[in-house]
Amino acid sequence: MTTERDSSRETQRAAKAFTRRTVLRAGAAAGAIAAAGPWYVRNALASSGEVRIFAWAGYFSDEILAQFQKDTGIKPVYVPFATNDEQLNQLRASGGEGFDIIMPTVDRVPNYLELGYLQPLDEKKVQMDRILPSAIQGSAETGGVAEGRRYFAPTHWGTEAIAFDRKKAPLKYGASFGDLWKPEYAGKVTLRGHSGLAGIGRWLEAQGKLPQPFRKAFTDEAAMRANWDEILKVAIANKKSVGQFWSSANEALGAFQANGCVIGQNWDETAVALRDQGLDIGYIAPAEGAFAWMEGYCLLNKARNVEQAYAWINHFLKPQVGATFAASKGTNAVALGAEQHLPEKAKTFFAEAFPGDALQKLWWWPVQPSWYVSLRNEYTDKYLAA
Repeated sequence: MTTERDSSRETQRAAKAFTRRTVLRAGAAAGAIAAAGPWYVRNALASSGEVRIFAWAGYFSDEILAQFQKDTGIKPVYVPFATNDEQLNQLRASGGEGFDIIMPTVDRVPNYLELGYLQPLDEKKVQMDRILPSAIQGSAETGGVAEGRRYFAPTHWGTEAIAFDRKKAPLKYGASFGDLWKPEYAGKVTLRGHSGLAGIGRWLEAQGKLPQPFRKAFTDEAAMRANWDEILKVAIANKKSVGQFWSSANEALGAFQANGCVIGQNWDETAVALRDQGLDIGYIAPAEGAFAWMEGYCLLNKARNVEQAYAWINHFLKPQVGATFAASKGTNAVALGAEQHLPEKAKTFFAEAFPGDALQKLWWWPVQPSWYVSLRNEYTDKYLAA
């Protein structure tokens, strides 16, 4: 039996191994594998019917949904949510019913397991040989596998780092999460409540100003309270710098589009969307390392359309589908060979965001137990109300 400390070390080792360079190396080495083999539906039931998907808002365009239905004959019913907490709370309200597939970040999978909402994946029905080995390993160590059984099929990964107006808040690699709190950006900063607090925590840790290691807060309630008491003091002292808090993708966009923000702690997809709209927005990993996350699919215990759900999962493991989906969000596919299908602007964005040793410094979110999420939300509420 591994201890929490051992588990944390394994998580960190897996996270360090999972980088974009790993993606490219694995894709090049296995390109032939990705292109070979029949793209077929394993069960005749998956050639008809529907699949009910509860996933992040804005993820699946009409074109993506139509292509899936054309390829499989299955009608996708897509219901969006805005946050991990919203997804979990809606399933709590329904007793885990209403959908076949959900799309959490991997570190939140244990929350659903604790409530008994998930069934283990049949790995013979998921085309696991289409997934980057590093993503399989990384997801196993960060919440996707429990007691030897896999509950999570990864599809893509991304980051939360610093988005900035190139003219009004120019930054270069080496910038810190602490740069958000410079006086010249007062009233022009945007961030998410809870992850903004985490960014302050990692900035303080880099300066030796936290009483406990930041990661310890995910496994020890006393350590979390000690750290987050200090984080909250700094956050409240600098709250006047925040022009807008965001909690959804649309709110994050609006902060730059309409509310005067010039710098923020944001998802990569926000920076990509703003650039697509013609704004001169940069995106850079901070000196502390960008927060990194992985998303994918889980199968609910009360799923009614199980074979159709497997068809949905496998559809996104096709290299071209995975690349198209990830590039549209500014994220990174885990399908082998996907990088061969990326548009040039996606490659350019990635090179600008992660220069130098930025990929080696990615900071993967650890598993977030229910007690941690509750306490984190308590501190976030205090911050927002201050």
